Amino acid sequence: MTVVGNHTREPDLRAALAAVEEVLVEATRSDVPFISEAARHLARPGGLRLRPLLVLLAARFGDPDAPGVVPAAVVVELTHLATRYHDDVRHEAKPTVAVLIGDFLFARASRLLAGLGPRAVRLQADAFKRLVSGQILETTGPRDGHDPVAHHLRTLAARSGALTAVSGRLGALTSGATEEIADTLAVYGERLGVARHLAAELRSPVHGAPTLPVLLSGDPTAPATTEARDEVLRQCAAARAALTPLPPGPARTALAELCDAVAEAT
Repeated sequence: MTVVGNHTREPDLRAALAAVEEVLVEATRSDVPFISEAARHLARPGGLRLRPLLVLLAARFGDPDAPGVVPAAVVVELTHLATRYHDDVRHEAKPTVAVLIGDFLFARASRLLAGLGPRAVRLQADAFKRLVSGQILETTGPRDGHDPVAHHLRTLAARSGALTAVSGRLGALTSGATEEIADTLAVYGERLGVARHLAAELRSPVHGAPTLPVLLSGDPTAPATTEARDEVLRQCAAARAALTPLPPGPARTALAELCDAVAEAT
C-alpha cells in the first residue's frame, strides 16, 4: 500500500475512496436545487481526503469491509466540510445562508452517524465539542501572561486535531479493531492533524488567523522560520512515533508515509 501525494496506488483502497465519494454525493443531495449546489461546492473531489483516508487506513487493522467503515468516513468529511463552509462561501452567499448550508451538512452527517450506534455518536459529539472549543480559543486568543505559541498549539490540537483523531478512532472501532489500536490511532490522528495545519501555515495564513511563523517572529510579513519548520517536524515525528504499538504491515506503512509527506511539505 503506497500513499503518494494526493492519491493511493492500492486498488481496493481506491475503490473504498470511490465509495466514499458516492455516498458524499448522495448526502449532499436535496429537494431544493440551491441547497444541493451549495452543499456540493466544497464536496467536489479534489485534493487529499485526509479524514476519510484515515478512517479507511485505520479500518485495515480490523475488517476494512465492515458495513460501518464507509459511512464513518463520510461522517467525518461532512463534518469537516460543514465547519469550513462559511469561510469558503462567504463571498458567494449571505453569511446566514452559508451557516444554514453548514447546518444541512451537519444534519446529513448526524443521520449517517445514528446508524453507527450510540458510541459513535458520543465520540463524534466529543470531537465536535473539542473542535468548537478550539475555534473559540482561536477567536479569544491567549489570556494575559500566557504564551501565545503554546496557546496556538493547544488551539490547533482541538481545532484541527480533534477531527483527525476521531477519524482514526472511528475507523478502528467500526472495523472491529481493538480498543488499544483505536487509542493509538486517535493519538496519531491528532498529531498528524496539527502537523498538517502547521505545514499549511508555513506556506500562507490559514483563515486569517495568526500563524506560527508570525507568533514566533512578531512580524505579520515574516516568512517561515527554522523554528516554525522544526515544530512541524516535531509534530510529524510524534505522529510517527505514535504508530509504534501498531502491528507492522501495509496500513502502518501508509500512515507513516502520510507523516513523511507532511514533513516533506515544509
